Amino acid sequence: MSGVIDTDSTSAEWTFPAEPGAVRSARHAVRDTLSAWGLDHGVGDVTVLLVSELVTNSLRYASGPIGVRLVRREQVDATPSLLVEVSDPLPDPPVERTAAPDDEHGRGLQLVAGSARRWGTRRGRTGKTVWFELALAG
Repeated sequence: MSGVIDTDSTSAEWTFPAEPGAVRSARHAVRDTLSAWGLDHGVGDVTVLLVSELVTNSLRYASGPIGVRLVRREQVDATPSLLVEVSDPLPDPPVERTAAPDDEHGRGLQLVAGSARRWGTRRGRTGKTVWFELALAG
Protein backbone atom coordinates (compact mmCIF):
# COMPACT_ATOMS: atom_id res chain seq x y z
CA MET A 1 0.00 0.00 0.00
CA SER A 2 1.13 3.49 -0.72
CA GLY A 3 -0.70 6.53 0.57
CA VAL A 4 -0.74 10.25 1.16
CA ILE A 5 -2.63 12.20 3.81
CA ASP A 6 -2.46 15.96 3.45
CA THR A 7 -1.41 18.18 6.31
CA ASP A 8 -4.67 20.11 6.70
CA SER A 9 -6.84 17.01 7.19
CA THR A 10 -9.01 17.45 4.12
CA SER A 11 -7.90 14.59 1.89
CA ALA A 12 -6.22 11.22 1.92
CA GLU A 13 -5.37 8.85 -0.89
CA TRP A 14 -4.01 5.31 -1.13
CA THR A 15 -3.21 2.74 -3.77
CA PHE A 16 -3.61 -0.94 -2.94
CA PRO A 17 -2.40 -3.91 -4.99
CA ALA A 18 -5.15 -6.15 -6.34
CA GLU A 19 -4.46 -8.81 -3.71
CA PRO A 20 -6.71 -10.47 -1.09
CA GLY A 21 -5.42 -8.27 1.75
CA ALA A 22 -6.44 -5.06 -0.05
CA VAL A 23 -9.91 -4.95 1.50
CA ARG A 24 -8.59 -5.24 5.06
CA SER A 25 -5.83 -2.71 4.39
CA ALA A 26 -8.31 -0.23 2.89
CA ARG A 27 -10.67 -0.62 5.87
CA HIS A 28 -7.85 0.08 8.35
CA ALA A 29 -6.49 3.06 6.40
CA VAL A 30 -9.94 4.65 6.08
CA ARG A 31 -10.94 4.00 9.69
CA ASP A 32 -7.64 5.34 11.06
CA THR A 33 -7.86 8.49 8.92
CA LEU A 34 -11.47 9.26 9.80
CA SER A 35 -10.66 8.73 13.47
CA ALA A 36 -7.67 11.09 13.22
CA TRP A 37 -9.95 13.66 11.59
CA GLY A 38 -12.30 13.36 14.58
CA LEU A 39 -15.32 12.30 12.53
CA ASP A 40 -18.35 10.65 14.10
CA HIS A 41 -18.09 6.87 14.56
CA GLY A 42 -21.40 6.38 12.73
CA VAL A 43 -20.06 8.07 9.61
CA GLY A 44 -16.84 6.12 10.00
CA ASP A 45 -18.64 2.78 10.22
CA VAL A 46 -20.76 3.49 7.12
CA THR A 47 -17.73 4.75 5.19
CA VAL A 48 -15.67 1.68 6.07
CA LEU A 49 -18.53 -0.65 5.09
CA LEU A 50 -19.05 1.03 1.72
CA VAL A 51 -15.31 1.20 0.97
CA SER A 52 -15.08 -2.53 1.80
CA GLU A 53 -17.87 -3.29 -0.67
CA LEU A 54 -16.38 -1.21 -3.47
CA VAL A 55 -12.81 -2.44 -2.98
CA THR A 56 -14.16 -6.01 -2.94
CA ASN A 57 -15.89 -5.35 -6.27
CA SER A 58 -12.67 -3.94 -7.73
CA LEU A 59 -10.70 -6.89 -6.42
CA ARG A 60 -13.21 -9.34 -7.88
CA TYR A 61 -13.19 -7.89 -11.40
CA ALA A 62 -9.99 -5.87 -11.94
CA SER A 63 -6.40 -7.05 -12.02
CA GLY A 64 -4.60 -3.77 -11.43
CA PRO A 65 -4.12 -1.37 -8.54
CA ILE A 66 -7.11 -0.09 -6.57
CA GLY A 67 -7.22 3.53 -5.51
CA VAL A 68 -9.12 4.91 -2.53
CA ARG A 69 -9.49 8.65 -1.96
CA LEU A 70 -11.24 10.60 0.82
CA VAL A 71 -12.02 14.30 0.53
CA ARG A 72 -13.50 16.18 3.45
CA ARG A 73 -15.57 19.10 2.15
CA GLU A 74 -16.23 21.94 4.56
CA GLN A 75 -18.53 24.23 2.58
CA VAL A 76 -19.73 27.55 3.97
CA ASP A 77 -23.13 27.49 2.26
CA ALA A 78 -23.80 23.74 2.36
CA THR A 79 -23.74 20.78 4.73
CA PRO A 80 -20.19 19.47 5.22
CA SER A 81 -19.64 16.20 3.40
CA LEU A 82 -17.21 13.37 2.84
CA LEU A 83 -16.49 12.37 -0.76
CA VAL A 84 -15.14 8.84 -1.17
CA GLU A 85 -13.75 7.48 -4.44
CA VAL A 86 -12.67 3.94 -5.31
CA SER A 87 -10.87 3.54 -8.64
CA ASP A 88 -9.60 0.60 -10.64
CA PRO A 89 -8.25 0.02 -14.16
CA LEU A 90 -11.37 -1.75 -15.46
CA PRO A 91 -13.26 0.70 -17.72
CA ASP A 92 -16.67 -0.97 -17.40
CA PRO A 93 -18.98 0.70 -14.88
CA PRO A 94 -20.50 -1.52 -12.21
CA VAL A 95 -24.11 -2.58 -12.65
CA GLU A 96 -26.51 -2.14 -9.76
CA ARG A 97 -28.77 -5.13 -9.40
CA THR A 98 -31.31 -6.43 -6.95
CA ALA A 99 -29.96 -9.38 -5.00
CA ALA A 100 -32.31 -12.16 -3.97
CA PRO A 101 -32.45 -12.97 -0.24
CA ASP A 102 -30.26 -16.07 -0.68
CA ASP A 103 -27.69 -14.47 -3.05
CA GLU A 104 -24.17 -14.32 -1.65
CA HIS A 105 -23.14 -11.41 -3.89
CA GLY A 106 -24.66 -8.34 -5.50
CA ARG A 107 -25.49 -6.07 -2.57
CA GLY A 108 -22.54 -3.68 -2.65
CA LEU A 109 -24.05 -1.04 -4.90
CA GLN A 110 -27.42 -1.46 -3.16
CA LEU A 111 -25.67 -0.55 0.11
CA VAL A 112 -23.97 2.43 -1.50
CA ALA A 113 -27.21 3.69 -3.07
CA GLY A 114 -29.15 3.25 0.16
CA SER A 115 -26.55 4.82 2.46
CA ALA A 116 -25.01 7.67 0.48
CA ARG A 117 -26.44 11.12 -0.09
CA ARG A 118 -25.27 10.84 -3.71
CA TRP A 119 -23.22 8.34 -5.68
CA GLY A 120 -22.12 7.62 -9.22
CA THR A 121 -19.40 6.45 -11.57
CA ARG A 122 -17.11 8.16 -14.03
CA ARG A 123 -14.59 6.99 -16.56
CA GLY A 124 -10.97 7.96 -16.25
CA ARG A 125 -8.03 7.76 -18.62
CA THR A 126 -7.20 4.26 -17.49
CA GLY A 127 -10.32 2.88 -15.83
CA LYS A 128 -13.23 4.02 -13.74
CA THR A 129 -14.08 5.57 -10.40
CA VAL A 130 -17.08 4.78 -8.26
CA TRP A 131 -17.79 7.60 -5.82
CA PHE A 132 -20.20 8.38 -3.03
CA GLU A 133 -20.87 11.29 -0.74
CA LEU A 134 -21.94 11.20 2.90
CA ALA A 135 -23.24 14.15 4.91
CA LEU A 136 -21.19 15.12 7.95
CA ALA A 137 -22.62 16.63 11.09
CA GLY A 138 -22.16 20.39 11.00
